[in-house]
Amino acid sequence: MSNVRMGRHAIAYDELVVGERYEGSARTLTQTDLSLACMLSGDWHPIHADVEFCRAAGMPGPMFQGPYGILLAMGMATQLPVFADPVVGATGLAQWRYRRPLRVGDTVHVRATINGKRVTSDGQRAIVDRRFELLGPDGESFQEGYGGTMLRLSSRGEQS
Repeated sequence: MSNVRMGRHAIAYDELVVGERYEGSARTLTQTDLSLACMLSGDWHPIHADVEFCRAAGMPGPMFQGPYGILLAMGMATQLPVFADPVVGATGLAQWRYRRPLRVGDTVHVRATINGKRVTSDGQRAIVDRRFELLGPDGESFQEGYGGTMLRLSSRGEQS
């Protein structure tokens, strides 16, 4: 597997290498993040919002809703890598797994690995498949899965 890249220079579709990994910067999750997740989703279940409920259940504290990790990972991976070709949109997620709960105080970063690439039948667009990992500082996975991004190809040369 290639070395991990952290650069911010734009990469054209034909320069993408399957197996190459990109790492983003880290951030620490806050109580504000958890409160916003509850507000936006409308999910105020005590497992997300009630410290005493969690303590009584033997948990160290409230945990984020599982889909919050998807939102976080996708946002943090927006520029992993920076595509030189215009992004048309996402093509979907697959095999997303929750490995351990996200909690206030956890520090996370994203690793995106180029898992595959192909030009669409019209030759005007391409799909880049990436594996996303939402990781803690210990390298253990909080969440992981696969997602596709469609690009509008800027050039019409060899696109393999």
